[in-house]
Amino acid sequence: MENLTPIFIAVTGAAVVLQALLLGAMFMAMRKTTARMESLASDVAGKALPALETAQSILTEIRPKLQVISDNLQESAIVARAQVERIDATVNDVVDRARLQVIRADELLTRTLDRVEQTSDMVHSTVISPVRQVSGIVRGVTAGIEFLLGNRYHRNGRSRDRQPVPQDEMFI
Repeated sequence: MENLTPIFIAVTGAAVVLQALLLGAMFMAMRKTTARMESLASDVAGKALPALETAQSILTEIRPKLQVISDNLQESAIVARAQVERIDATVNDVVDRARLQVIRADELLTRTLDRVEQTSDMVHSTVISPVRQVSGIVRGVTAGIEFLLGNRYHRNGRSRDRQPVPQDEMFI
């Protein structure tokens, strides 16, 4: 086993040297990557930072104007809402008035038609019915006089031959 100790020492030394070489290679790779990152960061800082500063200054300038615009929009919305409510109230009032006028017109038309009907009934009962009654009485008197006189004499005094009318023909 003593023979093996120098071999273990040689293998361990080789492993340590190999690790040192790997660490050196990693160091060099990290150094290149760091250099690239630093150049990229400086490019970004050179280009992006002025843009960010410009955006910052623009926002600083615009902020009061945006606040005024926001306040104006809010006031406009309040005024518009008030106007819409006013228009709504006016339209509702107009609709209510129109509805009342339609109801009044309907009642007026109904009353007028009722009065026309009453007048028609009154004319019928006071004029037409008595005229029919008088007409019936005159016909009855005429028929009675014709019957009594026998309807023998015509205007010029000649007798008229009158044919009796069968009862079936008189039926209406």
